[in-house]
Amino acid sequence: MEFMELANERRSVRVYADKPVPRALIDEAIRAAQLAPSWKNSQTGRYYVAQSPESQAKIRACLPSYNQKSSANAVLIVTAYEKGVSGFNGGEPTNELGNQWGAYDLGLQNMLLTLRARELGLDTLIMGIRDADAIRAAAAIPETEAVFAVIALGYRAQDPAPRPRKATEEIVTYLE
Repeated sequence: MEFMELANERRSVRVYADKPVPRALIDEAIRAAQLAPSWKNSQTGRYYVAQSPESQAKIRACLPSYNQKSSANAVLIVTAYEKGVSGFNGGEPTNELGNQWGAYDLGLQNMLLTLRARELGLDTLIMGIRDADAIRAAAAIPETEAVFAVIALGYRAQDPAPRPRKATEEIVTYLE
């Protein structure tokens, strides 16, 4: 599949088929995420996969009701990153962004994960509205990591229409 076709096919899917996702496909998507660039190759992204119905229920309970419904039948992947590494030098932030570089790096990883998932015939929904403290407890995520997002991963049960995008001219400024 060509890149632009893949990018155009990716959707935020909110209805998943009741069909298990093989661990090998989950691993493939995460391996693709690992190819993303990161600050000084620090690779601080971490993934906590809720594949069993029991672990899914624990993580799903940490989401608002609409995201619980939108992620039904999907594997849930909690993404996190190590704090104080990306964007830091000798323990001090290298600029005003500090730990936001860890979030940036993980965002790049998550994008590659979603694109590889689509290429494998899977779909995703990245959910940022969640109870991070409850997720931390449910998934035993250490305090040294920042909980970032929960990604639903599964087989789409509906084919959502593409969402409108702004015109390039609205978002680009060429400096003279």
